[in-house]
Parts: sequence; structure tokens; C-alpha cells
Amino acid sequence: MLRRRVAAALLLVAGSALPAASDQMTKNPPCQSVKSIGVAHMTKDGVITLRIRSLPPPPIAEAELRYAPDDQSYVEIKRHLGGIAPGEWKSVRPWC
Repeated sequence: MLRRRVAAALLLVAGSALPAASDQMTKNPPCQSVKSIGVAHMTKDGVITLRIRSLPPPPIAEAELRYAPDDQSYVEIKRHLGGIAPGEWKSVRPWC
């Protein structure tokens, strides 16, 4: 469910444009080889903010997503980040 929410957020930002050439997709790196799609920050009150971008092919989309401690996806986001503490910034790996 969380992957769908993240993907949906990025699609909303990107619109409905699709790549024109299928060979363009073969020139893009596989998801597993991408180390980061953005950054995460936890505020003093525990809110996690993700500033992320989509993977190629274009169009590239960017989104800012916020998860409060009472959000149903909060625990999964925190786990995906490998844990995060108030005031900390971390790199966000892609959901592959």
C-alpha cells in the first residue's frame, strides 16, 4: 500500500506523460543500483518528511511527503529508512 501511495504522489506531480521511445527505458539504471531518491528528516515532534524524486525515464517528478507518528504508514517509513531520530537527516533508498 505504501509503495502505491508514494508512486501515486509522484505520478500526480509528473502528470500523465509517458516516454516516447521504449529504448529509452533500457538506457536507465535498474532501481536496485540507485542509492538514493532523496532525503528524509525527522522533526522534534517526530514528523518524518520525505523529499523524493522519481527514477528515470523522464519525466522526473518530485514530491514532499509528511508522515506524523499517528499515520498508518509511519512505522513502515521509519523501518525503510533504517530508523531515524529527531533532528536527523537520512538518505532515502528507492522502493524496489
